[in-house]
Amino acid sequence: MADRIDKLQKKLGHYFSTPVLLEQALIHRSFAAVNNERLEFLGDAVLELIVSQALYLKFPAAEEGQLTRLRAALVRKEALAARARELGLGDFLVMGQGENKSGGRDRDSILADAFEAVTGAIYLDAGFEVVRLRVSVWLKAAIEALSLEVTGKDAKTRLQEHLQAQSLPLPVYEVLSIDGASHSQSFTVNCNCELLDKPEIAQGSSRRLAEQRAAQQVLSVLLNQVAL
Repeated sequence: MADRIDKLQKKLGHYFSTPVLLEQALIHRSFAAVNNERLEFLGDAVLELIVSQALYLKFPAAEEGQLTRLRAALVRKEALAARARELGLGDFLVMGQGENKSGGRDRDSILADAFEAVTGAIYLDAGFEVVRLRVSVWLKAAIEALSLEVTGKDAKTRLQEHLQAQSLPLPVYEVLSIDGASHSQSFTVNCNCELLDKPEIAQGSSRRLAEQRAAQQVLSVLLNQVAL
């Protein structure tokens, strides 16, 4: 375990004064009752503050709504999971055999939670300024890629606005099925609107994610229709 922790600390760019904090941040709830959920709760709040501050300074002319959408784009589950993969967090997670066999090490929700937990662990270990610097490094490319021209509106919002602009009814979402155990469910959802010949179907680890993916597929179809 010590060798693994040393390897991860090098990846993170932070060596813990209290390594047990990092060890706890890597324990999924499927493995033990004492796990990373409390650190995840703390890290979520710390991460939002760090991102909010970074966006406030980067976009001095941005309105509140723009900043909120930009922040949402950076801290959404899929974005945090991508950062966790860059750090290789999945290789260091400790989880139950069932969760491991079902692909938990690469599941967006688990990786995003681990990223938040590690953030919380560094905050407790070294304070706000240290964790702010580490998170700023991890999110640097994502923050630099943002602009006020694309303010991070999600697919459901963009689809709704697209239809409203044409005075058309709002899209309708329907859950077709929910599969898997309670801690690793898969939702299948369809999205239909007046401009489609048939609904678009998508899957996700949550209803919200499945609906977002279905909305994105509908947008792609509609934009292709315009292009034709």
